[in-house]
Amino acid sequence: MPLPLPSIQPGLSRSQRWATGKALRKQVPRSAHGEWQPATLRPDPVDLIEQSNQGRDPGLIPLRHGRMLASPFTFFRGSALIMATDMATTPVTGLRVEACGDCHLLNFGGFATPERNLIFDLNDFDETLPAPWEWDIKRLTTSLVIAGQDLGFSEADCGSIAQKAVHAYRDSIRDYGQQRALEVWYACLDAELVLDHAPSEEIHHHWQEMISRAYKRTPEQAFDSLTEIVAGQRRFREEPPLVYHPADFDTYFQTIEALFSQYRQTLQDNHQFFLDRYHLVDVAVRVVGVGSVGTHCGVALLMADETDGLILQYKEARPSVLEPYAGKSPYDHEGQRIVSGQRMVQAASDILLGWTSDRTGRDFYFRQLRDMKTAIRLKGMSVQGLAAYGEICGSTLALAHARSGDPAMIGGYLGKGDGFDRAVANFALAYARQNQQDYEAMQAAVASGRLPIQAAIQEEG
Repeated sequence: MPLPLPSIQPGLSRSQRWATGKALRKQVPRSAHGEWQPATLRPDPVDLIEQSNQGRDPGLIPLRHGRMLASPFTFFRGSALIMATDMATTPVTGLRVEACGDCHLLNFGGFATPERNLIFDLNDFDETLPAPWEWDIKRLTTSLVIAGQDLGFSEADCGSIAQKAVHAYRDSIRDYGQQRALEVWYACLDAELVLDHAPSEEIHHHWQEMISRAYKRTPEQAFDSLTEIVAGQRRFREEPPLVYHPADFDTYFQTIEALFSQYRQTLQDNHQFFLDRYHLVDVAVRVVGVGSVGTHCGVALLMADETDGLILQYKEARPSVLEPYAGKSPYDHEGQRIVSGQRMVQAASDILLGWTSDRTGRDFYFRQLRDMKTAIRLKGMSVQGLAAYGEICGSTLALAHARSGDPAMIGGYLGKGDGFDRAVANFALAYARQNQQDYEAMQAAVASGRLPIQAAIQEEG
């Protein structure tokens, strides 16, 4: 039976909400979150990979497999359905938020607000859905453990990194539970302020590198690097198999042109007015990510004049991997689900975020491409660096949950001790071992010929 949607109880005082959350410890002890045992009838992970391939472009599925097999961490990134299936068997308090649904550490990062400030926040919402808050924090901490293992860290260090991230989440959610609702809604993590408080020179270097990349990844940079003049016209630069114009281009262009026209109607009136300064001149298929490979994704080139361009990305919106276990979205349209969830969770969202559907009923959403969007680079990071980054992610996730759920109730449940922190760190270590087993099962399926594979051609970072 689907769990209820998130609910806020404005009639209760903060102390009452805290006490309500605290009382949930009797039903679900905090230590229970440290347990991970696969269900007796746990689905075959390879079966779930094949299930998640349904509806994708068959020609790109081998590339998806290749990207997943690059490491246990990339496998984890591409196997959100597997963990969602497993999370459904774990203890939950019944408190719900607008969950990210795919809350791994590389789905956090910097991006520009409409005021052109750089903030740090969650930035991927393809799987967002009202769901138990515990699922997000467990996926985040597990991703930190697996990333740490990829970097060669010891199990003890990986467990400590995970525990510190949960501690940061717990401290932050408690703080938000004591704030006025408007304070929580206006809160954000300014990337430059985070940089100023870096605890060491090495961590400062990693953050500075991420911020510097953000300031280079502008709409203007995307326009210059992704387009060129062809026969006197501005067009996307061919980079097959990652960026290309389909063979039936005229038909494809007409399809995206119709999508664009419908998408425009989902924007605010003033943003429609702004968009009307541009006209659509070119579109191309663009292969992105790990989990998204094989879904219909592309880029649209808009021009206001011969030098003033704007690039939008459109992505197919499929049902959330959480849906079978958390219940259906209140929105019938998957694109609207993603857009509405993003607007609820993020401190600031893209003004050109909108949704639409094509003639076959496939749902899509549109957004700006590379609007100072960037993520941390893990290569070369120390134990202390990953721990500090995990703490920032934990605090950021707490703000997302405070915006969409009841931080006083969650804070009351978590309390002031570190019992929950230690439990989730233990879970993350145990689930990382499960991820390794599932990764090896995929390797075996590729070796046997069950899963086709293509070399993992990577998109530009």
